[in-house]
Amino acid sequence: MQITFTGTAGAGGVPRYGCECAACVRARQQPEYQRRPCSALIETDKVRLLLDAGLMDIHDRFPAGRLNAIVLTHFHADHVQGLFHLRWGKGAQLPVFCPPDPDGCADLYKNSGILDFQHLEAFRPFEIGDLKITPLPLNHSKITYGYAIETASGHRFAYLTDTVGLPENSMHFLKSWGPFSMALDCSYPPKVHSPANHNDYNLALDIIDNVRPQKSWLTHLSHELDLWRIKNNCKLESNLAWAADGLIVQV
Repeated sequence: MQITFTGTAGAGGVPRYGCECAACVRARQQPEYQRRPCSALIETDKVRLLLDAGLMDIHDRFPAGRLNAIVLTHFHADHVQGLFHLRWGKGAQLPVFCPPDPDGCADLYKNSGILDFQHLEAFRPFEIGDLKITPLPLNHSKITYGYAIETASGHRFAYLTDTVGLPENSMHFLKSWGPFSMALDCSYPPKVHSPANHNDYNLALDIIDNVRPQKSWLTHLSHELDLWRIKNNCKLESNLAWAADGLIVQV
């Protein structure tokens, strides 16, 4: 299973519009430090699956027939905005698996075009090609799922973004799942008080200590987090890494 981090930012992106902090200035000068809406491409020999659809150029990056499905964590705009253009395409329906959010986002349900929205149930696995995927509830301001993804050969990867901590039942699932790797929300530098909606660095490390993945990548990063990294020259343990746009990893 190959994972490409197609975007690793929170809603504001990096660089943040109008911001002149060192992280945003660096990202304008050096494109490799830019961060676009948080998303990832999952590939095996049989399937290509896009996790979240916040990228505004999905229709250009993935010509018709190049994706088997899109799987959404939730319906906040920065995770679905790429669908608003894509839906008016021609040809076969494109499955879009998502949490059972009755509101969706704007008029996506009403005018879905080629998008075939399919609501999921927490902890009820479904299959796309040779992937078995289990939705895991997360703690966020909209109904949000992370996903435990497993290949037929037993390789496992969890994608857990847009959460502050983890619900107890999702934590229990991961502890008993078996060896796996993970991408995890880490939106903010360490905070004195617990943040709302997204993990700070300390909460992310607490989750990792609890579920003990073999390898973790921190994603959904803000310019505040990147600035903190610059100021503190933050070093990570060998089993932990910062995700970056375009980073490709093998699980």
